[in-house]
Amino acid sequence: MSHPRPLVDGIDHVLAGLGAPSVDTSTTVFEAWPEAVGADLATHCAARSIERGCLVVVVDDPAFAERLAWSEGQVVARLEALVGAGVVHRLDVRVRR
Repeated sequence: MSHPRPLVDGIDHVLAGLGAPSVDTSTTVFEAWPEAVGADLATHCAARSIERGCLVVVVDDPAFAERLAWSEGQVVARLEALVGAGVVHRLDVRVRR
């Protein structure tokens, strides 16, 4: 008889199959989002999901999408410093309807 595994192990296995990082890594990215983009910009945008190194971000106005586009390299570098290389390598910025 096999021993029960923690639920997070099963979730991490499913996430890996979907091309997403572990629960712990995703949580770190989402919690560090204000630090990565700055508190003022973080009030207008939110990190939503990560798949195959692409972080989906939703903004409340096209002007903030443009600001993120200009600072994408810096944001990715800050996230990389927090969670390691390869977790997030680009942003997909979407304007909330």
